[in-house]
Amino acid sequence: MSAPAARASGQVQVEYHAFHLADAGEYTQPPFQPDNGLIFSRPGLAVVLAGVNSGPVDVTVEIYRRAVPLPDHAEVWDEVVEHSIEFLTGDMRVTAMMDALPELPVLTPFGPGPYRARVHARGRDRAHDAHVADPVEVFLLQVWPRQRDPDLIHQHNDRYEQSMRQSVQAQPQQVASPEPAEEDWRRAASERLHRRGT
Repeated sequence: MSAPAARASGQVQVEYHAFHLADAGEYTQPPFQPDNGLIFSRPGLAVVLAGVNSGPVDVTVEIYRRAVPLPDHAEVWDEVVEHSIEFLTGDMRVTAMMDALPELPVLTPFGPGPYRARVHARGRDRAHDAHVADPVEVFLLQVWPRQRDPDLIHQHNDRYEQSMRQSVQAQPQQVASPEPAEEDWRRAASERLHRRGT
């Protein structure tokens, strides 16, 4: 595997089972459609789903110039999904909604456009729906420029992913009015990203 152009690890604060990959100034949540159980997006913003309701998770980011093969240790992950994201700026970052911006690399050092994100997750069943003070989940994000492609699922093993997919299948076609928790999520994301832009 070629060496990444940038790599770093840190803790990211999860709220409402999620953290974001967000362009500067983008804060409108996409429709809640976690078809692959791990990540969904709209242009400018992606949502990564965690098992914990709130608390820190460990995140490693690796940025590549081109597609990279699956690592030899892919089997150590519960979930591995590739997802295409349209980045609108050269300043998309991992974003914590209600905490300081994590010290992780910019995801789009090669400018705006379509990118591919391979998201690895481990431990999402360990403290499902809990509020944690210490990380029990680990994520690896591998990102590179690439034209838009359908999602590619390499690994699906955790129970949380299954519950997410079942909830999508049970949803009616038309989106109902947002629940209060979703409104809180949108408001928190808006406030967090507006603070980042100032």
